[in-house]
Amino acid sequence: MKRSLVLLLLMLTSTLFAQDITGKWQGNLVVPGGKLKLIVNIAQGVAGYTATMDSPDQGAKNIPVPNIDFTENILTFGVPAAGISYKGKLENGTIKGTFTQGDYTLALDLSKGEAVETKLNRPQEPKTPFPYYTEDVTFKNEKAGITLAGTLTLPKKDGNYPVVILISGSGSQDRNEEILGHKPFLVLADHLTRNGIGVLRYDDRGVGGSGGNPATGTSADFATDTQAALDYLKTRKEINKKKIGLIGHSEGGLIAQLIAEKNSDIAFIVMMAGPGIKGNELMILQNYLVGKANDIPEDELTSMGSTVRKAYDIILTENDEKARKLAVSEIFEKEFGPFFASKGVPKDEIGRVVLGQVEQVTSPWFVYFLRYDPAPVLQNIKCPILALNGEKDTQVAAKANLDGIKRAAEKSGNKKVVTKSFPGLNHLFQECSTGSIQEYGTIEETISPVVLTEITNWITKQ
Repeated sequence: MKRSLVLLLLMLTSTLFAQDITGKWQGNLVVPGGKLKLIVNIAQGVAGYTATMDSPDQGAKNIPVPNIDFTENILTFGVPAAGISYKGKLENGTIKGTFTQGDYTLALDLSKGEAVETKLNRPQEPKTPFPYYTEDVTFKNEKAGITLAGTLTLPKKDGNYPVVILISGSGSQDRNEEILGHKPFLVLADHLTRNGIGVLRYDDRGVGGSGGNPATGTSADFATDTQAALDYLKTRKEINKKKIGLIGHSEGGLIAQLIAEKNSDIAFIVMMAGPGIKGNELMILQNYLVGKANDIPEDELTSMGSTVRKAYDIILTENDEKARKLAVSEIFEKEFGPFFASKGVPKDEIGRVVLGQVEQVTSPWFVYFLRYDPAPVLQNIKCPILALNGEKDTQVAAKANLDGIKRAAEKSGNKKVVTKSFPGLNHLFQECSTGSIQEYGTIEETISPVVLTEITNWITKQ
């Protein structure tokens, strides 16, 4: 972005007279079920401040912070791709402010100093040396013009093996699908490879060794990355090309559907908490179940659900991008504004919070997801399908989505569709108490061994 010389001089001058905020700033987001540590690393650039953000409890480091400003002791920063924004005031060495991401607005005070790493106990995480062959690989998505990086594991270096591609859920994630210190795809890949099944897992766009910008992509765009992974595997002599399958978690299950529909040679797909109902219905259920797990009163859930449904109806029917965003903004300002005010969100912050909500639900990814209907896609898939859900999943409701998959199988006549739900398991397939998102990081288990065995045994039978 070009800047005028006058503006640049003003920025540099204001920086000279402001307090120095370069360095590490850390604080804790207090959420139901525990705390999440955040670290903001601020440096002085030529035209102002630059920053990155770490979330040690989630295993995330050096997240780019493209928007940051410090004027008159007010720090603001944002990570638009993640729907994150922050505003705080520096007082007596502490920045006291408000952190917003998605539906959550939380207090976050930042103190300067070196961060202390949080040691998390993850007993299932495999350790080297591994009793199988491991290779870091790269492959090109010609359609998107990007290179993706991943890890291929095979029972042995030489041979000809069945293999699965692991497809991560929504949000930018690395090849291990790391979240809150858990590495589900590392655990899953290790288990499968030890049992004779090769695995390719890869970094999402813009993460780790993979190029590309995920900010404007949709599930259909990300499916081209999985297609590139499939095309790459077919070039490898160690891979049995008649036995390549897909395992998708959450949004990854949606992508697995898209790939299997277009590639008749896919041997099988496994959907771990994959969608079986239309996106808008899934999200309405998700909003309700997540809120209920976090003890939001029923009347508030009903009111919020009504508002969200109005917005979703506009997104489903309005094809003009500007008109869509304007109409959603009017609904959220009218109905969410008073709600946020009743929750103690400062008046001057409400507009920013509402804007963040609007940007999120009108983004290309969200619009595509709300409009996506898995039924016709599933009806075109002829290969075996295994669909699994945890009964305490608050993000992809087990019964509604598994029933949707069953209905599609009945219509298509595919007799090789198996659905199964697991009592006591959440969206990550962990043994849990409530299914709340805030529980994920407090649980030591990464994936229930029962689920690992179920997937391995089913694939072996195929």
